[in-house]
Amino acid sequence: MVTMPQINVARRMSTELLAAIALPLLVLGILAVPFSAAAVAEVDRTRARLCGMDATALQPEAQTRPRWLWRRARTRSVWRIDLPVFIGALILSVLSLLMAFFGFIGAVALVFSPAFWFAGIPAQVGPFTPGAWWQSVAAVPVGAALGAVTAGLLVAVSVARNLLLRAVTHRDDPAQRARLEELRASRAALGAAFEVERRRIERDLHDGAQQELVAVVMRLGLLEAAAEGTGDERMTTLARSAREQAERALVRLRETVRDIHPRELSDLGLIAAVRELATRSPLRIELDGKGDDTLLAAPTAAAVYFTVSEAVTNIAKHSGSDLARIDLRFSGGAVRAAVLDEGAGGARIDEGSGLAGLRERMRSVGGDLEVQSPAGGGTLVVATAPGSDGEEWA
Repeated sequence: MVTMPQINVARRMSTELLAAIALPLLVLGILAVPFSAAAVAEVDRTRARLCGMDATALQPEAQTRPRWLWRRARTRSVWRIDLPVFIGALILSVLSLLMAFFGFIGAVALVFSPAFWFAGIPAQVGPFTPGAWWQSVAAVPVGAALGAVTAGLLVAVSVARNLLLRAVTHRDDPAQRARLEELRASRAALGAAFEVERRRIERDLHDGAQQELVAVVMRLGLLEAAAEGTGDERMTTLARSAREQAERALVRLRETVRDIHPRELSDLGLIAAVRELATRSPLRIELDGKGDDTLLAAPTAAAVYFTVSEAVTNIAKHSGSDLARIDLRFSGGAVRAAVLDEGAGGARIDEGSGLAGLRERMRSVGGDLEVQSPAGGGTLVVATAPGSDGEEWA
């Protein structure tokens, strides 16, 4: 009966023979680093799992290999983890090729040495050439031993691959990675739930309190007109004051509703919402938007919108500049939003600051926020977020 250790040894030998055969591809892969490094490292994780090592695949199931490689090749992990694995695979594959070629060919020649002898073809293995039939027979156990030693060496090379993979991924503990993915999923779900709640509040205020307040303004207008008809100055003044106060409250309520979740963002998309934001700003704003913003997830669109809104507010309050430039780029559900001014600069993402809060909001949708703001050199705020298919900006 075949046991699990025997199956594991067979898998290790088979994968090393495949690695030896694939050596020319690895050599050609040098021309396409870091993409080849990411691909080889992912294949090596598959090999490690076949050989009994706990190695988790990094490529998401819903993502194609080319798209994942493009994304992986632009991360730091490809140099910190994948490149050492690629170099190690190249070196160890050379060893496997040499061992398999000389070891197994020599073993076969020695094991079948008697058959070669009687066929009149002396089997030469290195310096050994049988000079008599009994020497060819004596070479059979030597050939078997050589084959066993070669198999053992190939298994040792396979173990060395596992050790290398474990060494460079020692920080990527599977349990820790699983907890991290769970945390990311929970944070994304929380952000989505928060955005749904914001939209519900906006809808309730818009369709409820705001409509009621509009009715109050209209009735106060009727009351003012009736008071003017009676000639009662005091009543007219009170009605006019109440109407004006109600109108101011209506304006404040509409601003509050817009700050919670702008209706343009839901109905027309991010570019239209930012364009409407620009018309309300005291700054002169140059807006450039390219790409399709309809592929953005609602939480991502909201996070980018409020990041841009806060950046524009900061420019108006602190930069001393009256001009801002907003650049929006979209690609396959991914987005990059840049807000630039030529003001005083010196902005930083300090703990507890508004920019830190915006960065956390962007991270809640899988994105990030960067700020470049040298003193006296203006400020550049860049928010990026990946699409649902994993496509992201470099």
